[in-house]
Amino acid sequence: MQTKITVQNLKCGGCANTIYKHLNSFEDVSNLDIEAELSSVSFSYKDDSTLSDVENKLKQLGYPVVGDANNYINKAKSFISCATGKMNK
Repeated sequence: MQTKITVQNLKCGGCANTIYKHLNSFEDVSNLDIEAELSSVSFSYKDDSTLSDVENKLKQLGYPVVGDANNYINKAKSFISCATGKMNK
């Protein structure tokens, strides 16, 4: 299956690097593509549970799916994730 998720707080390449690093570690995720300009994360997967696992990981990193709550804690997490992604290019 292929999906495209629109997330909140995805602003730049640093954010995209962090998301890529974490989601690429999922065994069931392939064809991963992150477009910071569109705030989107696209990937292929086989198991239905992978989609919810990815959404939970994105939320943990500070990038909740559009429609989910986006509080100050998520925004702070995304800021830290972004900075980490910029340092680990």
